[in-house]
This record gives sequence, structure tokens and C-alpha cells, in this order.
Amino acid sequence: MTEELLGERELSKLRWRCRRGLLENDLLIEKFFSRFEGTLTVSQAKGLNDLMDLSDNDLLDLLLKRKEPGQLPDADSKASASTFEARMVLNLLRPVSTSALAAISSHVHHV
Repeated sequence: MTEELLGERELSKLRWRCRRGLLENDLLIEKFFSRFEGTLTVSQAKGLNDLMDLSDNDLLDLLLKRKEPGQLPDADSKASASTFEARMVLNLLRPVSTSALAAISSHVHHV
């Protein structure tokens, strides 16, 4: 069974919803869209929407692997970040290389 791909209109709405206040989050999200926008599924869009319910700082902590969803401070954040879809997308959003992670982390510490 193949999963339904996200339509063009839904993709446009999702990209708009994913605009964040922290540059570091925006950079990682933009990289995600560059890699996956042509193959983004409805369930991945749900996971991304779940993650967008988080504060910028909680999202960045997850993306940089400083925290896992169960370590977030409040129940709503834990619930949003702990859905199957959110965890699936989180793995796709996180930087793969340690050099990319270090570059983003050092930028965060200098801001």
C-alpha cells in the first residue's frame, strides 16, 4: 500500500505553517523541504504539523538532539512531539552529519 502524496495546495500551506522565528529551525526545515517536498506524504505532513505546535526553543532542542520528545517540559509539547508521525518526521529533519550539527549548534551559541 502506497501512501497518498501531499497535494500542491496542501504543500504550500504546510510550508507557510512551518515558518519559524529562529533561523536555525528555518534552515533545517528548508533543507527538509528541499529533500522531500516532491515525495511528502499526508502522514509526514501531519507529523510536521504536530512538530510546528512546539515552541521554537523546544523544536530546536529536538532537532539538535539536545532533548527527546519525552523530555520536553510540558504535557502538550510531549504529546505533540510524541506522535508516530512527528517522530518519523523528526528523524528526517535532524541533521545527519556531525559537522552540520556542530555548525548549527555553534551558531546557536553565538546568537
